Amino acid sequence: MTDNSNEIFPVVDNEGRVIGSATRGQCHNGSHILHPVVHLHLFNSKGDLYLQRRPDWKDIQPGKWDTAVGGHVDFGESIAEALLREAREELGIVGFEPEHLISYVFHSEIESEYVNVYRTVYDGEVAPTAELDGGRFWPLHEIKSSIGKGVFTPNFEQEFLRLGF
Repeated sequence: MTDNSNEIFPVVDNEGRVIGSATRGQCHNGSHILHPVVHLHLFNSKGDLYLQRRPDWKDIQPGKWDTAVGGHVDFGESIAEALLREAREELGIVGFEPEHLISYVFHSEIESEYVNVYRTVYDGEVAPTAELDGGRFWPLHEIKSSIGKGVFTPNFEQEFLRLGF
């Protein structure tokens, strides 16, 4: 399995307004074309946070633990539609109530993303799909003790610290 480098993403300005389009390959080649993504922090009622393990075939941060749901917004798709689609595609979850927390611009060495962050509490079945290499609920103290040790994606770490979970 590989990412589709010809997939079309919206291009956005620093406020998240769509101003054009570009391919995944163009967005991930160091051009820093700003494109929107969604993140969902999935808590259970005990306060544990679900994290996914990124498969080794991913083009960015393979093998690292990351936000429960994270994905690109497709061109022509709303942020809400992308969040629901990604949650269903990655974890098989539906019927949850997302709460918007923050939107911000994130820069890595090879890309720039306009990140739309949500959280929810969910105690239903979580069934990671083939898009992921599994996942599990982590107690917050375990996440905090693993920060900075190469376990998580840099984006997850800075977002976790920013949100003060």
